[in-house]
Amino acid sequence: MSARSIFARPARLAAIAPYLWMVLFFLVPFGFVLKISLSQTAIAQPPYVPLFDLTAGWAAIKAALSELSLDNFKLLVSDSLYISSYLRSIFVAVTSTAILLLIGYPIAYGMARLPQRWQPIAMMLVIVPFWTSFLIRIYAWINILQHDGLLNKMLLALHIVSTPVVWLSTDTAMYIGIVYSYLPFMILPLYATLAKMDGALIEAASDLGASPGRAFWLVTFPLSLPGVGAGALLCFIPIVGEFVIPDLLAGSGSMMIGQTLWLEFFTNKDWPVASAAAVALLLLLIPPLLLYDRLQRRTLRGGGG
Repeated sequence: MSARSIFARPARLAAIAPYLWMVLFFLVPFGFVLKISLSQTAIAQPPYVPLFDLTAGWAAIKAALSELSLDNFKLLVSDSLYISSYLRSIFVAVTSTAILLLIGYPIAYGMARLPQRWQPIAMMLVIVPFWTSFLIRIYAWINILQHDGLLNKMLLALHIVSTPVVWLSTDTAMYIGIVYSYLPFMILPLYATLAKMDGALIEAASDLGASPGRAFWLVTFPLSLPGVGAGALLCFIPIVGEFVIPDLLAGSGSMMIGQTLWLEFFTNKDWPVASAAAVALLLLLIPPLLLYDRLQRRTLRGGGG
């Protein structure tokens, strides 16, 4: 038996594993959520009328499928609560991702230019916050941003402000919490891309008369775009559905979609509408994923050429 045949079977099984993972932990749960989103609300346990019963036979299932209703999805586009929640979530996610890119890119660039022996230490410093519970870190920011918290004490001591500033229950506090929490997700993909970049390309650009700034924009930044795209997606997608940070740090004037989902699921007990909102959110996030995949394929074809 050849070595190729010995390793062929484990390789095929390893290739199947990601698809199996997706089916079990994404498609199957998504199927349940989609089923509930097409149901009707009821005062019962669970709080919805089952769309169909698999034990009732194929005829009953066909009858149920022929009576499918999209009323819950129609409600999403007719109720200003859901529209404003989606729009606010997208705005907050775009703004936060832009801030994260502006902060994370220089940090990742500096890490990639450090001597080789210092780069693991720098990476460890970026990862260290993950060793602490996410909730503990957010509650720490509540203590820092409260009226008599550390931030106001520092500002008063430095005579930057004359009276304590209101930070909590504002969008500013929410953006601070989001940027702090998601910054490693932006830095690490950027660092991975910048660290493997060939320094000879910058030297060649300099030899051809390009200034350091021009060399950066013509060579470094275009080559780092895969890292920019990966970091932006890693931040944008979870921020759109973020619940904890807006709920604890932001004001109650307008809610993001994560808070709206919580309200519908646990307060209003309207599982069908909440499920429809979750399905719509997923469909909303598919276009940026497809765009990123298309850009990646184009980059790979360009690199191969």
